[in-house]
Amino acid sequence: MKVLCFGSLNVDYTYYVDQFVTEGATIRASRMDTFCGGKGLNQSIGLSRGGVSVWHAGVAGIGSQILLDALRQDGVNLEYLKITNETPNGQAIIQVDNSGRNCIIVYPGSNAMVTKDYVDEVLSHFTEGDYIVLQNEISSLDYIIRSAHKKGMTIFLNPSPITDDLSFELLGMVDYLILNEVEGKSLTGCTTFSEILDVLHENCPNTRIVLTVGKQGVIYRDGNRTLTHGSYCVPVVDTTAAGDTFSGFFIASISRNLSVEDALRYASMASGICVS
Repeated sequence: MKVLCFGSLNVDYTYYVDQFVTEGATIRASRMDTFCGGKGLNQSIGLSRGGVSVWHAGVAGIGSQILLDALRQDGVNLEYLKITNETPNGQAIIQVDNSGRNCIIVYPGSNAMVTKDYVDEVLSHFTEGDYIVLQNEISSLDYIIRSAHKKGMTIFLNPSPITDDLSFELLGMVDYLILNEVEGKSLTGCTTFSEILDVLHENCPNTRIVLTVGKQGVIYRDGNRTLTHGSYCVPVVDTTAAGDTFSGFFIASISRNLSVEDALRYASMASGICVS
């Protein structure tokens, strides 16, 4: 069984502020850092650090060398990665406030250059039973999900950012839907955790749902059971990539045939380390 992460690569420009900027305002940042990011890169590194051999596919653009170096340093296989000099790499502008919360603007750049032909070429190297890990920061996501589903791959999706084309029909092809409470509210229009889970399960009955709920931890729902795991009490410095770290370690645990209970526990530990 092989694991493919098909996803985004971003250079993150992170600004530390007392509070998030509001309309018409200009604020001063106390510090600025540059990081490797993008949900795809974060999840590939999380998978690798979780003990899984992972292949990363996506389109790297101008200014991506720092990202490729980071992936290689963590042992991620780049055999199927595409590199272009036609457009800048993806970028993210991140504000982090004094409590560690963040808000993010993403410029897709080369992440928007994933074509159907490229998808077909990458998926030709994978087969039924292989894992594919996806987010919603690259183009052709609909085509990737349908193609992977047709091949019988096990599909893990973090549907962020939420867009109008994420239909329940499409999400019903996903084996594991990993999302946070804000994304759950956007997808369902519901406000409570139980309502979000009920609507998702009703519309996607064969999809296992992993709903992270901040300080309250995580809720897992499938056709037979509901499981919960609390969060760990740690000093919060920056919540950026916490969800991607959770996803990477959860999927890595599942791929190693650990129980869902253990996967939730290990992923919660990793996420706690990430935010601290």
